[in-house]
Amino acid sequence: MDRTELAGFLRSRRERITPADVGLPAGRRRRTPGLRREEVAQLAFISNEYYTRLEQASAPRPSREVLAGLTRALRLSDAERDHLHHLAGAPPGPPPGPSREVRPSILALLDRLPQAAAIVLSATYEVIAWNPLAAALMEDFSALSRRQRNLVRRAYLEPRADGRPLYGASDAEEFAQSAARDLRATAARYPDDPELASLISELLDGSEDFARLWAAHDVCARPALCKTFQHPLVGPITVVCDVLDIADRDQRVVIYTAEPGTPSEEALRLLSVIGTQRLDVPG
Repeated sequence: MDRTELAGFLRSRRERITPADVGLPAGRRRRTPGLRREEVAQLAFISNEYYTRLEQASAPRPSREVLAGLTRALRLSDAERDHLHHLAGAPPGPPPGPSREVRPSILALLDRLPQAAAIVLSATYEVIAWNPLAAALMEDFSALSRRQRNLVRRAYLEPRADGRPLYGASDAEEFAQSAARDLRATAARYPDDPELASLISELLDGSEDFARLWAAHDVCARPALCKTFQHPLVGPITVVCDVLDIADRDQRVVIYTAEPGTPSEEALRLLSVIGTQRLDVPG
């Protein structure tokens, strides 16, 4: 355990977080940048005395539970979490749950694909990043809650009133089956993630189809290479689907492109102009 480096690291992370970042009132006469020590201790569910001693390099080695609380309270990235564990003399184990942090380079990549619709999926099939054309092709993900952005939940538990599959996708049934198999493999990688366990329990209780697939214990996903979206404004759009794995984050970038010179390419170009506005709704 490197007490001096640990103390400096905790202090630097604490000073970069504002009270507003964690839902605390700023108050008056705040003489320290970022959070106060007692606020970090409260957020990490540890005593103020113990946290103070950590920053003074005089505390005994923190437990993994304490390190998890500090990671949560200080909003550490995956790399920072690992660094914290190494400083505390407790090498990090596997992360408790799938990462939702998208690398800036991946976000920049999405912006550099103006003629392709692209999304980033977490290991639990939550849409965690997207570009404007993806929002126009599928839906405005920024208007949805985290819960609504989970494509497995949407596929199994939120049937559309008009009976059409989600996004009018031609491979809706194949996607749902592949996602269920993939989710079983994800559950094996993150056995201690309560959010993932809750999602699976909800799917088992709410969908007989999902429960049947889950009971088969299959883990081989079958990604679609081509699909057609039935868009309400521009009609059918057939796209090629490419998936890029981000191994260190357990994420994937899904890119939808249309064959050059096809009506689908023209439809995507039109969508890039229309964006997420609803032209079918009377003004």
